[in-house]
Formats: sequence, structure tokens, C-alpha cells
Amino acid sequence: MGLFDAFRYDGKRALVVGGATGMGAAVAEVVLDAGAEVVVMDRAEVTVPGVKAIPLNLAEKASIEAAVDECGGPIHALFSCAGVADGTPGIERINFIGHRHLIDRMLDRDLIPRGSAIGMISSAAGIGWESNLDLILEFLDVEDFDAATTWAQEHERATYMWSKQVINTYVARQALPLLKRGIRINAILPGPTDTPLAQANADTWLTFGADYREETGIQASTPLEQAYPLAFLCSDAAVGVSGITMVTDAGFIGAGVSKAFETATQAVDFLRGKYGPV
Repeated sequence: MGLFDAFRYDGKRALVVGGATGMGAAVAEVVLDAGAEVVVMDRAEVTVPGVKAIPLNLAEKASIEAAVDECGGPIHALFSCAGVADGTPGIERINFIGHRHLIDRMLDRDLIPRGSAIGMISSAAGIGWESNLDLILEFLDVEDFDAATTWAQEHERATYMWSKQVINTYVARQALPLLKRGIRINAILPGPTDTPLAQANADTWLTFGADYREETGIQASTPLEQAYPLAFLCSDAAVGVSGITMVTDAGFIGAGVSKAFETATQAVDFLRGKYGPV
């Protein structure tokens, strides 16, 4: 075994939640090519060749539980990739509550063994999580699926940005208890990425940071460009990495924080709540 084999997935079983299209499909393709046995859960038709497909609706508790029971274990790499845009019914469940319930059910059944890793897709839109920390922690303390749904709706937090801030907080908070079980958890925070979901919301999603991309001569990310870092975070090569939210936006947020690019700074100030809570 060579040192670079730590980046591979030979002998591992990976689960990609939301692996039918976009970044999730790219993740499934990457880890399959890296040697994993791959299971994909999605509501949409799964067309990635060589994977096992299990139907899943993250907005329905019963569907999540049935999918986990069908999948079984072990799962050495769990990729939580599914997400929807503002205006989608059940966004609070699809973008976070459902993912958490799936992870909890797998943990309760010891389907994720020591040495495994969980990787989530958040968004650069969630970088302001620390400014809302107390409220997010209050929400995370509501662990019941239905009660959490009610909380999000009653507090008017069934939104895209909120769900991504919650994922970032969840990753940071869960790193300790999960590591006690030998499990790592991390997330990537993509910037604009050319996926079917982004194309459906192109006026807002794909115009964000367009002037920065023009300045640097780059395009919006491809799903594959986001899949690579997520696959790395769940590989043995990242064994020392846990509890991080890796911004994968080609440097836009960094340019904003450092005041290197004015409109990026304005965006960062907004996302971090400088102009009021989000």
C-alpha cells in the first residue's frame, strides 16, 4: 500500500444522499472511480452507472427511515448533498432536518463504524452562522423531526440561508461527540456552481460574484470541482480534519474578508449580518 492510497476508497462503502444530479452525482462518480461501493439515495431518478439506488424523500420522516433500513451498513463515508432553493415546500426538512434524522438513525443502529466520515454540502451563503449562534443552538436543541419543522416554520426560518448556517453550526458542534465514536464530520461551502438547481435559480445564484469571476477570468464551478474537495474530506487522507467548514468558492469570501475586492466585502458584510439579522 502506497502513501497516496489514503486518498482512495478501496474496500469502503459510501452513501451519497442527493446523488442523482449536480454535485451529489459528481461525488458518486468520484468515489466510485476511487474504488468505493456506492449507494445513492434520491427522490429523482438515479442515472449514475454502477451504483445502488434507493428512493428517498428527505421531507418525509417515514421515507428516511425506510431508506436507511434498506441501505443497512456499514457506511464508511456518508455524503449529505441534497438541497433545494427558497420557495420549495419543506425546505427546512430537505436542507437540514432530514439529513440530521438520517444521520441519527444510522448512528443509532451503529451503521457508521469507527474510522468513517460524514461530509455535508453547505454554502458560502452560510458563513454568518456565528452571528446567529444562540438562535441556531436553540434550534439544534430541538431534536425531534416534527418539532424541529414546527420551530423553523414558527420562527420564519424555513429558508435557504438559515439552513446553510445551521449545517455549519451542526458540523462545528458535532465534531466532538462524533470524534468520540471515531467519526469525522466536515462540510464544504461552495460558491456559485453550475448545477441544475443553480440553473433553475440562475438570476440570483449564478449572478452572485459574477464581477469577481470576470476580474479573475474564471467561470462558476463545475459539480466535479466541488466533488473533489468533499471526497478528500471523507477520505483517510483527511484523517486529521474534523469540524471544519471549507469555503470552496475560488477565493471570493477571502477577498471580501481581506477587503481585496469591494463587492465581495459588501457580500461578506451582508452574509455575516452587518446590516441586520438574516
